[in-house]
Amino acid sequence: MNKRSLFDPIIISAPEKEIYRRLGFKKGITQITALQKDEIHKYMDDAQLIIRLKGVAVRMPIVEKSAEYVRLKEDVTFESRQLAAFLSECSEAVLMAATAGESIMEAIRKDTSGGNVTRGVVFDATASEMSDAALDWIMSYLNQSMRREGKALTKSRYSAGYGDFSLTNQRTIYDLLHMEDIGVALTESFILMPEKSVTAIAGIPG
Repeated sequence: MNKRSLFDPIIISAPEKEIYRRLGFKKGITQITALQKDEIHKYMDDAQLIIRLKGVAVRMPIVEKSAEYVRLKEDVTFESRQLAAFLSECSEAVLMAATAGESIMEAIRKDTSGGNVTRGVVFDATASEMSDAALDWIMSYLNQSMRREGKALTKSRYSAGYGDFSLTNQRTIYDLLHMEDIGVALTESFILMPEKSVTAIAGIPG
C-alpha cells in the first residue's frame, strides 16, 4: 500500500535571496535604493499573507527499471531515459506536489492588469519561489521521518516537462497524488491550476 501524506498548511518563510534572483537582481551589479528595497520587502510580506501553501506526497516502490523506463507499484510506468537514469540506484520513488493557492493568483492578475504592476511582479516571484520552497520543506520532512529506517531522499528532484520526461506524465502524477485534495486542477494540456503549483519526483536509494 502506498503511503500518502497531506500537508496543510505548510508554514515557511519567503526565500528572499531566491525571490530577488527571480526578479532579476544580481548581487554587486543591480543597484537598488533603500526605498525600493523597503517596497519590495513590503510586497513580499503582503504576498505571504495571501499565499496558502499546501502539499501532498506519496511513497511508492519501484518494481522494474530499464534504460528506457521506470515502473512503480500499481503498474505505473514512466517512459523517460533521463528519469530512469535519475532513479537508477533507487528502490522507491516519492511523488510530491505543492501549491500557493488561488488567492495569490487572483491578486497577481489584479495587480498586473493595472492595479499595481510592481507589486504584481513581486507577488508572482514570491509565489513561485515559495511553491518550490514548499517542495524543499516536504523533502526535509520526509527525510526526518525516514531517518529511523536509515534511508533518505535524493538531494535533487525531477519534474514532468523536463528533458525527455513528457509533460503528459503530469496526469499520472496528479491522479496518484489526488491533487484535488489540495485545491489543484489539471487542464487538458496538462497544466496545473492554480498556476503556482508544482510537482516533482525524488528517489530513495537502496
